[in-house]
Amino acid sequence: MTEIEPQPASEGRPAAPARHDHHRAPLVEGIGRYQEDSIVPFSTPGHKGGQCVDDQFRTLLGAAAFAADIPLGGGVDDTHFHGDSLGRAEALAAAVWGAERSFYLVNGSSAGNHAFLLATLRPGDEVIVARDLHKSLLVALILTGARPVYVAPRLHPRLNVGLGVVAADVDAALRDHPAARLVALVSPSYCGVPSDLAAIVEVAHHYDVPVFVDEAWGPHFHLHPDLPPSAMSSGADGAVISTHKVLGSLTQAAILHLQGSRIDHQRVAAAVGMMQTTSPAATILASIDGCRRQMALHGRALLERAIALAHDARARLLALPGIEVLDAARLGIPALDPTKLVIDVHGLGLTGFRAEAELRDRFGVQPEMSDLVGVVCLVTIGDTTASIERLVGAFTTLATERRTVVDVGAGFLARSSGAAIAPGVQALSPRDAFFAPSRVVALRDAVGEVSAELVIPYPPGIPVLAPGDVVSVEKVAYLEAGAAHGMYLSGPADPALKTLRVVAS
Repeated sequence: MTEIEPQPASEGRPAAPARHDHHRAPLVEGIGRYQEDSIVPFSTPGHKGGQCVDDQFRTLLGAAAFAADIPLGGGVDDTHFHGDSLGRAEALAAAVWGAERSFYLVNGSSAGNHAFLLATLRPGDEVIVARDLHKSLLVALILTGARPVYVAPRLHPRLNVGLGVVAADVDAALRDHPAARLVALVSPSYCGVPSDLAAIVEVAHHYDVPVFVDEAWGPHFHLHPDLPPSAMSSGADGAVISTHKVLGSLTQAAILHLQGSRIDHQRVAAAVGMMQTTSPAATILASIDGCRRQMALHGRALLERAIALAHDARARLLALPGIEVLDAARLGIPALDPTKLVIDVHGLGLTGFRAEAELRDRFGVQPEMSDLVGVVCLVTIGDTTASIERLVGAFTTLATERRTVVDVGAGFLARSSGAAIAPGVQALSPRDAFFAPSRVVALRDAVGEVSAELVIPYPPGIPVLAPGDVVSVEKVAYLEAGAAHGMYLSGPADPALKTLRVVAS
């Protein structure tokens, strides 16, 4: 790729301080120095730079992958971390994403969600939380013992897509629960819909309550003016981003950002250390460092290209009979991540599950996720005109093979995001329900009972049922329809979901 000149900060986004040299990458450079020094390791990992690994695995990854697999302490730095390579790399990331302090994460955004809630909540605390929360936020509620006060995103009346949490609903929740310690949101959603974070932050800060945003799907928002505002630029006190999802780092790579005085930064730092592995992969950490450098120097141009490719794909897919692609105008909202292609295939007589299978098996195209009505495809900085041609060509063929419209049998809950955020009743806190005595009942007999386990279509990873939820007829109908059409469910003891664990008393 040709060199692209460093870009100025987008309007409304803070510029990186001049003292930060974004051409440097301390962790990447540390791995390079280790290799140049021809270190003979008497330390982990046991394969000793790839000297003894499975032959097929070595051939698959290449020798360089094992040579770079070194520890952070005793590899990138000495065992006493005198070089502080990680700290210097994290400071560079904070400058790029407009944070006061940032933490590199090797356990994904999930670790950031766990750490932030562990640092800010205590058992019994109330937390205002969006009902489209990710599994990891729900797990954090179980770990902390906090009691959720759910706020549901508004739903599109026809398309059943969550339209984000609105500030008025957060205001009402905070008025009704004045002891709430935190507002926790997911923005953008799996479908690319952002909440009005600036308005929500203003409301929460009026009550002196901090705001945390699971921004896993928005690591690019801060880096281009045509994307929705980021959590940091909207004034959130904390946010976690998954750089691996749409940018150029390795799987599991993420960053936790902090700003402001409402959060104890040192307490968060301690919680990050508790929630992450004590043996972080230097390759994952270095991939975040390299990603930060790439986006600091070339991010705006790279995202410009990705957005243009996505616009082209969306326009061509919309021209195909039987296919609908969501955009901000169709949803009636001011902003949508343009790089997310949410493609409804119900008009082709296909479920999203079946469409995903055909796209992969027949055309070698892998969507990000599928549900009963459609698929989600990501356009990222790694895409090219050739990959877009492959995607559009596959859907063009499917559109010529239209079938009788399939009856998914789940009414308005057909879309997974809608099923998860449909109104519900909580009888117990997630922690109390998780640890309560439980019994097993047939799924249909569970209506009216209190769920003792998580039931999560994955992706998107939004719990349809969480411990403490009263099981409703609508959610059972959705889960039965999904299971019949091949939905993958994470969480339940019975993966076929013929039965469900419910609270015994």
